[in-house]
Amino acid sequence: MECETCRNGVYDEEFDEYACALMLDEDDFLRVMQAKTCPYYQTGDDYSIVRKQN
Repeated sequence: MECETCRNGVYDEEFDEYACALMLDEDDFLRVMQAKTCPYYQTGDDYSIVRKQN
């Protein structure tokens, strides 16, 4: 998972890493960690939609 490129990822200076800003319960978090993919991932690239329109 690449939290660095996710719109929901926020940088945590205390831990020096990106963390998810969504409030996941324990079941959701476990599912995400086991699947190695995140259903809540949203690209942080604001220009991706514009490139698709060209």
